[in-house]
This record gives sequence, structure tokens and C-alpha cells, in this order.
Amino acid sequence: MALMSNLRDKTHIILYILLASFLGLIVFEWGMDFAGFGGRGGRGQNAGSVNGVSISYSQYDQLYRQFSENYRRSNPGADMSPEIELRIQEQAWNTVVDQMLLEQQFQKFGITVQDGEILAAINRPDPPQVIAGNFTDPATAQIDRQKLDAARRDPQNSEMWVQVEEIIRRELKIDKLIRALRTMEHVTDLELETLVRQQYTRMAASFIPVPFSFAGDDSKYPVKEDEIKRYYGEHRELFAEAPSRSSDYVFFPLTPSAQDSLAAQQEFASIRAGFATTRNDTDFVRMQSDRSSSINETLDRSDFSPVAGAALFGSSSLRAGSIIGPIADSGTYRLLKIKSVTTARKPVARASHILIRFNPNSRADIQKGRALSDMILRELKAGGNFAELARRYSADPGSAARGGDLGWFRSDRMVPEFADAVFASKPGAIVGPVQTQFGLHIIKVAGFDRKAVVASEIVRTIRPSSETAEGIRRRAMVFQMDAKEKGMDESASADKLPLETTGQFGRHMPIAAIGYNDKIDDFAFRSSEGDLSDVIETPKGFYVMRLTGKNDSGYRKLDDDLKAGITTEIIKEKKGEFIKNRLASLAASPGATLAAIAAADSSFSMFSASDIRWSDGFIPGYGVDRPLVEAMAGMPLARLSEPVQIQSGYAVCEVSSRALPEGLDIKTEKAGIAPQVLGLKQEQLFSAYFSALRKQAKIEDLRP
Repeated sequence: MALMSNLRDKTHIILYILLASFLGLIVFEWGMDFAGFGGRGGRGQNAGSVNGVSISYSQYDQLYRQFSENYRRSNPGADMSPEIELRIQEQAWNTVVDQMLLEQQFQKFGITVQDGEILAAINRPDPPQVIAGNFTDPATAQIDRQKLDAARRDPQNSEMWVQVEEIIRRELKIDKLIRALRTMEHVTDLELETLVRQQYTRMAASFIPVPFSFAGDDSKYPVKEDEIKRYYGEHRELFAEAPSRSSDYVFFPLTPSAQDSLAAQQEFASIRAGFATTRNDTDFVRMQSDRSSSINETLDRSDFSPVAGAALFGSSSLRAGSIIGPIADSGTYRLLKIKSVTTARKPVARASHILIRFNPNSRADIQKGRALSDMILRELKAGGNFAELARRYSADPGSAARGGDLGWFRSDRMVPEFADAVFASKPGAIVGPVQTQFGLHIIKVAGFDRKAVVASEIVRTIRPSSETAEGIRRRAMVFQMDAKEKGMDESASADKLPLETTGQFGRHMPIAAIGYNDKIDDFAFRSSEGDLSDVIETPKGFYVMRLTGKNDSGYRKLDDDLKAGITTEIIKEKKGEFIKNRLASLAASPGATLAAIAAADSSFSMFSASDIRWSDGFIPGYGVDRPLVEAMAGMPLARLSEPVQIQSGYAVCEVSSRALPEGLDIKTEKAGIAPQVLGLKQEQLFSAYFSALRKQAKIEDLRP
């Protein structure tokens, strides 16, 4: 039964998806400190509450410490950055809230677990996770009962077993809760038959797709302010969001000075000698490198900046056993111990591009993009300088500043259309325009290379010294004092410093271009609009922030960006209505056929296809269009349809055939998938139920 293989058997998985924070993320080790849920100790204050029930700080802090230890075990030697620390804090908080919600559900449903049930669960062939995860024999995949019994009898483990039994008790309670909710869901015969038909049905049809661009330029469909407000009100649920803030800021990056770079380079003199003579590269790299996994790696030019790659692969010392470097590469120094010089399995390419963006739903915008690409190609054919044209016209700011240069890359690092065009060309070729999801690309192929090395390397990030950092801090403090006196805009302009914006961000959420930062969070959510921050220190540098907006309404504000997005949607609706009416008029004319409709406008094209798949919306020779294929599945045969909405506009269709494979036994297929479908629906119900609990719960976060 092929359909069975296409449905995931998720039995028991929901337990670990929804509650992985409790049953999956707590690493069980004998001798580990297991304070039970709801223990006391630590700070004598509440971290918050759920539906009026307090969460002690010790509950939250215990989980935070466990997750921190898990991170350190999984990432030995890695620094605990403020961003990671904040992420772990949120993980711990969300976990303790979920635990409290579960406790409240256990009480609601009267769910309890007796000691005898715990013992029975331990003795089952499929025991609870905490037992299976620690006492399964890898050779037999069975529980090692002898080892388990010995651990239970050991007096040293008596206190530990109390905690283990509490974990098992909670898991059994969750099982009972899932079973209680499962009775609320069932699968109908119609649902099963629909699933089977969706999987196997194949159709033949003809259709005329008409894209939104057929309706003309956007300017033909003006949108009034009251239309935007009405759309916003009617679709308000789409714009729900947590309380948010917005700021602008001036950033003083921690950039190493020339002296810092020289000091880092000089430090490599002694490291180089030790690297050359050591017999244990692995330990030496782990001790000396900021990238401790760089042992016997295969590296090609795409693993380096162009300048660094040229320094390595152009070195006269490049041979097995040599030490090359330190090589400066994108804010680091790299010292390589060459094991062998080899040939890469696949070539890498170097290319430059000029990117032209356009709105694919606007015929006028498409035409402008094509016209600009044609003009650029004419200039190139006339001898124009590619780098200068890239700096002038390219919409990719990062590469435009480098004359369009993208450096060296493998094919899998680019979108397929771009990679295919480059790797099918020859060095020096100008290719394009090539259309991708990003726009139109005019590409200049610089060359290809297959050189590679197998090497271990020591990588050191060039970091600013304390003296350099202090100097940057003082600059930020001077600016902050000046901004308090004269205003942020005037001070930034006078010092020729860019004034950046954060956009909207929520509490404990990453901020665009900044990331997670609890200090900025604290400033933003305790300040008033217009307030200026003190100098905020982060690992990347120093920020001076000004709060520009507050939104505690629960919905995104109808600002200029949102108005622009809504305007686009309203224009699309108006264009769709125009196309729909035009097609309906043609379809209603006497003797209307698809051929007649196609002949009514030179821009119309009729497509015909067989073996159209209802399962995934694939139309051979056309592509994937789920809304169109879904509409075809419900149409009468051999009859011209009314206009139906498709992915990029509207279409009229005529389905000539719709059939299942010969010999398919629908009854057998339905019986085969029924258990999986029921399990999946029950688990989706539990997921939705738990999500609704969280949404409706009154959660108070009192953490500092």
C-alpha cells in the first residue's frame, strides 16, 4: 500500500515534540543533581506565574542551569555569548511555563499515577524514555535488565531513583492526558477516500492561465487610504503580534587596530614553530585555534577570500608537510599545515554579477528590468567596464561595492539557475540575463579551479586589544553626551555617523542586524519614546540607542511599511477582479470554447497536459500550481469552467479525464492508512489544544 509510506507514522512522537524540553533535553546521568519540579531553594522570589499559580525562581533557575550544562557539554570550548545565554534563558522559561500548564491539565482531568503503574512501566518491553535511554544494550537494542536491576538495588542511587520515578510518573501522566484527548477526534470514511483519491488520481486537462500582469500597470489601480484601513480592520488577525518596540541607533564597532593585527601576526611566530614539530595536530589545534574542528579538512579556493586563496594556492611552498601562513582572511589569521595537495572532486568558479530586481507581478516593472539589462549588455559589448557598471546598477549592495565580485564558490552555494549558467560557461564569458528568485543577473565568469589541499589549520580571530576597545568606548560616550545635548540626528550628522534603524522587535527576540541583546531589551521596554540610552556594550561593539516607537496594542501598527504591503495586496485583488470579469465574459459568450477564448487576446496561451497529479499539484510542461489542480479535481468533465484563482492570477479550464490507476483497491488503501491518519489527527488535536492553552493562559514574566 503505497500511500502508507507517504504518511508519517507519528505514534508517540507528539509526546517528545511538545515536551522535548522536559523528556528530551534533560540529560540523564547517574550522579547528576536532579531537583524535582517545584523544588525550593535559590532565590527566594517568584520568576512569574501561570494562571495565577506562582513559578518559583528556583524552578526556572534549575532548568536554566541544566540547559546551560547541556550546551557546554555539546559545545566544548565554545564561549557562552550573550545571544546564546538569552536563548537558553528563553528555553528554560518556556519549559517551566509548559510544565506548569501540564500540571494544571493533570488537575483538570483528574489524572494521577500510582506507584504500581510506575513499576509496571519500568518492566514493560518498551519502558519510559528515561529508562530506555540509559539501559538499552546497543548490541541487542533490548533493555539490559541485569544492569537496570543492579542500578535500582544500589543504595547510592536511592535518592536518584526518587527523581527517576518522578520523571516516569510525569511521562505516564502525559500519556493519560493524550489518551483523554484522543477520544475527541475520529476519522470519517469520506476523509479516507479523499486522501486515497488525492494520492492516486491523475487528470488530463487544458487551461488558459492569465497572470496578474495582464491587468496592466499598478498605476491603473489607485488605492485610497480608507481602503487600506478597511483591509487592515477586516484582516486584523493577520497582524497580531506581541508588544514591540523600535529604535534607531549609532553603532561603534569593535574594530581591531593596525597594532592589534600586527600583535596577532607576531604571536604566530612561536605557534608556527610548535605546529611544525608537534606529532599531535588534533590536540595542538584544539589548544591554539579559535576553530578547533579544523583537522585534516579538504579546502579549495571557495573556503577562502580571493586574496587569501591566491596567497595559499599561489605559494611556492605549497607541498605536503609545509606550513603556510599566517594568511590574513576576513578578520582572521590562518596558519595551515599541509597534509597533501590534491584535486577537488568538483570545480569551483569565480564570477561577478550585476543584479536587476523587479516585481514579477508588474508587467511594467518586468519591462523596465528587461530594458535595463539590455542596455547594460549593449554597454558591455561596446567595451564597457563590468566593475563600473556593477557599482552603478547592481541591486546587490555587498557585491556591487566590489565591482560585482562574488569571489570563489561551489555550485551548491548558489541558486540552481545561477550555478547552471556559470558552470556551463567558459572563462571570460558574459552570461545573461539569467532570471532567479532574486531578479535578473548579468554574469561575468572569471574562471574555474580544481586545486585543493588537505590540511589542519590554526585560525585566530583578530580581536581588538583592551586599549583599542577603551578608545572606541570613549568615542561612544562622547557621542552619547553630545547627543543628549544637541539631539541624536544633529550629533550623528556632525560626526558623519550612520543612523541605523532596528525596525519592530519584541521582548527577548532577535533584533535585525543586532541579534539577541538583553541590555537593549531592558532599555527599550522600560523607556519612553524619544529616550536616549546610555552606552550599551556588546561583544560586537557599543550602541547608543534612541527609542522611536512603542506598540503594546497586540497588533502591528499601520505604519508606512505595512501600508505598502496592504496596498500591494489590494492592487492584486483589483487586478484579479478585472481578469476574472474578463474571462467570465469570454466564457459566457455563445459557443465559447478554450480555443475561442485563447484567440480573443494575443497574450493568452492555452496549455494542455495529461498525467496531472492531484497529490502535489504538478502539471507536466507547466509546473506546480496547487490551487489550479485543486480546482480541476472538483470540476465536471468536458465542460468549460468558470474563472478559478491560481497561484499568479486566474484561469479557465476544461478537464477531459480524471481517473485512478486500474486495479487500485480503494477499500484496502483506506483500511491501510486509517490508523496513521487517526494518529496524526489526534496528535494535531493535542498540538492545537496545547497551543491554545498557552495562548489563553495568563502568563506573567517577572524575571529581571
